Amino acid sequence: MNACWIVLDRMLQLRNNRGSWPFGHCRCQGLHTPSGEKNMFRRIETRIVNPLLGNRVELPRYATEWAAAMDLRACTEAPITLPPGERVLVPTGIAINTMDPGLVAIVASRSGLSLNHGVHVAQGIGVIDADYHGEICVILANDGPAPYVIQPGERIAQLLFQPVVQVALRYVDEFSTETARGTGGFGSTGKA
Repeated sequence: MNACWIVLDRMLQLRNNRGSWPFGHCRCQGLHTPSGEKNMFRRIETRIVNPLLGNRVELPRYATEWAAAMDLRACTEAPITLPPGERVLVPTGIAINTMDPGLVAIVASRSGLSLNHGVHVAQGIGVIDADYHGEICVILANDGPAPYVIQPGERIAQLLFQPVVQVALRYVDEFSTETARGTGGFGSTGKA
C-alpha cells in the first residue's frame, strides 16, 4: 500500500473520530489510491440544472493543474448587459451537495474581470452552505464606467471549497486577554 494512501486512511480515521480534519500534508504532489494513481480531488455531488451546461456552456473546471478554484460560467441563452452601477443575478447551471457541514463553497470574483472591467461578485464573496442544494447563481456588480455584456458561457466567477469552523459565542463584559492593539482599527497600525 502506498504511504500516501496510508496517510489518507489515517486522516479519514481521525476525521471520523474527532469530527474535523487534522491539518498536514504528505510530501507527494497529491493523494494516491492504493493502486498508486494520483487522486487530488474530493468528490462533490453535482447536478446539472440547466441543459445548456455541458452542451453549449462548458462544465466548471480548474483552468490549471494547481488552480485553487474552478471557473463558473454564465449559463444563459442570450447575452446579459450589466450597466454601470447595477447588479445582475447570473445562473451557472449547477447545484452541489458537499455532504459535509464542515465544508463551504465560496464564490469569488475573477481578477481579470474585476481589474479590466470593474465587474465583480457584488457582496465580496458568495457563500454556498452545505445544506443549500439549489442552483448556484452569481450576483455580479459593475463598478466600471461602461456597460459590460456577459456572453453565454463566459467565465464570470470562481468556485473554491474551504473548511468551516463553527463556534459558540460566549458573551462577556471584558475580554480575558489584552493585546497591544486593543480596539485600534482602520489604519491604527500605521501605513508602512
